[in-house]
Amino acid sequence: MTNRTPTYTPHYADGDKPIRLRDLVALKGQRPWAMLTAYDYSSARVFSAAGIECLLVGDSAANVVLGYDSTSRIGVAEMSTLAAAVVRGAGRAFVVVDLPFGSYEASNEQAVRSATELLSASGAHAVKIEGGQRIAPRIRALKDAGLAVCAHVGFTPQSVSSLGGFRVQGRGDGAAQVRADTDAVVAAGADLVVFEMVPAELAADITSACPVPTIGIGAGPGTDAQVLVWHDMARMIPGAVSPRFAPAFGEVGQSLIDAAVAYRTAVERGSFPAAEHSFAS
Repeated sequence: MTNRTPTYTPHYADGDKPIRLRDLVALKGQRPWAMLTAYDYSSARVFSAAGIECLLVGDSAANVVLGYDSTSRIGVAEMSTLAAAVVRGAGRAFVVVDLPFGSYEASNEQAVRSATELLSASGAHAVKIEGGQRIAPRIRALKDAGLAVCAHVGFTPQSVSSLGGFRVQGRGDGAAQVRADTDAVVAAGADLVVFEMVPAELAADITSACPVPTIGIGAGPGTDAQVLVWHDMARMIPGAVSPRFAPAFGEVGQSLIDAAVAYRTAVERGSFPAAEHSFAS
């Protein structure tokens, strides 16, 4: 089979200069920026070419790539493999990778060991870690080790059982906890903070006073950036139920089905391969 590397036209006007954490920080208060998940080389290349400035190798790969029913089923080794592929295709995009469930809860030492293994094996630029006040000591340890860290507060999928299911966090009296969690992770040194499934007004209010960029997913338009799982963003699986905060911006799955059906039909009818697809002796 011929080895072909696609050529994409970059969206950016300033060439191949890589995006650094400081560039994302500098956008706070200037304009919103977009983040998407990516789990492989090809999708990373496409999203980078589209101008996506930050790619997240999320533990959502457990669901959308590996077919598990929970994000807790993926480990550091698998995340390292996926993240390394994304880094190879990311171009100038900044790459963040999730610390998976079970890789940081036991101790600060475990967190630093897992994060350094993940970053050194993959070449990713930062790790993301779920939790607020309770996880702040882990963030401080990661920062003391010289690592860039993205915190994740509000609804945290790795803790879905203890949170009582997929529920919005921060309503009513719960707003104080989201504020306290944000204050704790920022004080510990977090460089970025993800708000997931947080009321829009609360997320906007916290963002206005937060010294670091905030990234929303189901947190309204008032955060500094937005992130979506790309399988939801482009509707990779037709008919799949997506969260209300994840509208489809395309129908990639249906396009793939149509292409596969056309290919199968051509093979069955004998119209593929034709003479122009074959080699003469």
